[in-house]
Amino acid sequence: RDEYGSTPYAQGCLMARRLVESGVRFVVVHYGPGQPWDDHKEIDRNLRDRCPNMDRASAALIRDLKRRGLLDETLVVWGGEFGRTPVSESGDGRDHNPYGFSMFMAGGGVKGGTTYGATDEFGFRAVENRVAIHDLHATILHQLGIDHERLTYRYAGRDFRLTDVFGNVVKDILL
Repeated sequence: RDEYGSTPYAQGCLMARRLVESGVRFVVVHYGPGQPWDDHKEIDRNLRDRCPNMDRASAALIRDLKRRGLLDETLVVWGGEFGRTPVSESGDGRDHNPYGFSMFMAGGGVKGGTTYGATDEFGFRAVENRVAIHDLHATILHQLGIDHERLTYRYAGRDFRLTDVFGNVVKDILL
């Protein structure tokens, strides 16, 4: 507990480790109730409050999984629903940005220490090694042993799959 911290998020990360250790196959840890990362205002103050304990607990979870020999078989994904614009919204916030966002992945067959992709100089739009959300989903499913092109379900007379008719596994980030 000392390594993780005492915040609700930290306790969630510790519980996630225990669940993985017990064989639970899919675990989600939320930072808190509501949408605490949807910073349309007061982004500087909010991130200074949230990030230190989130960083501490997330790093502790990864170290702990590695120490216990679970990281190689556990895919850790950290991210949000989109990125943030590089300009101010209402003076002290940031708006949603679907054109450039970051995700963090560790363990589970992902190359450690890899940075893949980049945005333009302004930080607004992905310009190098662009990864669409369908590609991200295809890659996660691949690492879970699921072929995204074969996983389909029928609805209203049409076959659907989780990545729609898109998605390529991003092999450059995999071991």
